[in-house]
Amino acid sequence: MTSTTSALRLEEITPANFEAATAIRVRPDQEFAVSPVMQSLAEAYVHPAGVAWPRLIVDGDRPVGFLMAFFDIDWRGDGTLFRSGLWRLNIAADEQGRGYGRFAVESVATEIRRRGGSRLYVTWHPGPNGPENFYLGLGFRTDGETSEGETVGVLELDLPG
Repeated sequence: MTSTTSALRLEEITPANFEAATAIRVRPDQEFAVSPVMQSLAEAYVHPAGVAWPRLIVDGDRPVGFLMAFFDIDWRGDGTLFRSGLWRLNIAADEQGRGYGRFAVESVATEIRRRGGSRLYVTWHPGPNGPENFYLGLGFRTDGETSEGETVGVLELDLPG
C-alpha cells in the first residue's frame, strides 16, 4: 500500500521524538549501506550549526524513517567546493516500498531549492542490497566520482520560477 504525501511530514529531532528516531532500523541486509540513526545524530551534533539537518519522517502519527541532509559542506576540505545533499536515509525495515524514501529525497530537494541551491548530492555504497537503483530511479546521475569508496550521485534541481 502506498502512503499519501498529505499524511507525511518531517519533524525536527527533539526530546519528545528522540527515542522514536533512534528506534528506526533498516533491514539487516542494508545495515552495511547506512549508519544507524544514533551515529547520524552524533555527527549532526559535532558539525557547525546549519550544516547537518536531521529529521524524523512521520506518516500520520507513525515514525517511518529518518533523514539527514547537509548544506554547504566543504566537499574537499580545502574551501574550493561546497555541496548540499542527502547525507543519510534510513527507512524502517517494515515501512520500505511505500514512497517514504521518495518523499525524503523530494523534501531535501525542496529545502536545497529554498536555500538557493540547484543540485542535490548523495553518496551510496555500491553492491547488492544497496540503494543505487533507488537513487538512479529518482533521476540521480553518476560520472564516476567516488567519495570515501562510495558512488557520488547528483540530481539537477529545477529552480522555482
